[in-house]
Amino acid sequence: MLGISYEGATAVITTVGAGLRSFEVDGVPYVETFGEDEKPPMSAGAVLVPWPNRTAGASWVLGGVRQQLEVTEPARGNAIHGLVRRRPWAVLEHTGSLVSLRALIEPQAGWPAALDVTVSYALDDRGLTVTHGVTNVGDVATPFGVGTHPYPRAGNASTDSCTLTLAATTVLPLDTERMVPSGPAVPVEGTEFDFREGRGLDGVRLDTPFGGCEPGADGLVHHTLSSADGVVEVWADPAFRWVQVYTPDSYPGRGRAVAVEPMTCPPDALNSGVDLIWVSPGESWGARWGIQSLVS
Repeated sequence: MLGISYEGATAVITTVGAGLRSFEVDGVPYVETFGEDEKPPMSAGAVLVPWPNRTAGASWVLGGVRQQLEVTEPARGNAIHGLVRRRPWAVLEHTGSLVSLRALIEPQAGWPAALDVTVSYALDDRGLTVTHGVTNVGDVATPFGVGTHPYPRAGNASTDSCTLTLAATTVLPLDTERMVPSGPAVPVEGTEFDFREGRGLDGVRLDTPFGGCEPGADGLVHHTLSSADGVVEVWADPAFRWVQVYTPDSYPGRGRAVAVEPMTCPPDALNSGVDLIWVSPGESWGARWGIQSLVS
């Protein structure tokens, strides 16, 4: 575990998976956490590369050749959440307020490409900023996506007392048995999935991919979770056009929780091609997202 701090803010990052274990401001938690010796429950805080969410049938095609990934969601037959969330990452830098980590994705069954992946967590006046980098260190042009899996919380407020606001303008229909897309994204306007003006989470059950996330006047995408106890914002660069929202009833030690997961592409993008990022050999990509507490 790697701790960082800045004034009243603290965060803890795991070396296995390079995930976010905790983020607090003045002792108030703004993400759900887990024990130091525990595996992250429900992928809490995970880095999801080279694809977020699910790849249907754990299968996709690159250069006309079908690739068969390991089935890591056996109940549904999918490959889920990429290749690095359970791997040790190397520490590149660790200062008082910054930690940077690196993992090399080598060619393997189902993934014939080589990617050098980095993530940095930094605390400053804004809060927590997370910067992702991907470099193609192989010899073939490669598609990928990036996602992350924080469970934000509005201070000590219960999830059901919170209001969720999303910048998303579309929602992606799912085959609810396999949890992969059943059709193209559709507008949220006039549906139960319109969170643009904020909706209370009491009674709301979601495991839903939203798209069309539009940046605000500052050029960033903003999602917020608010309550009388506090407000937490998940912001992201426009590259994160998608967000998965998940509301489990059984987060350990918490019960009802909500994951707000910025993603660069939707579920099963390796097959649909929607919003995949391509990097040629020697080419690099980078983008940021972050979490900050706001005045309620």
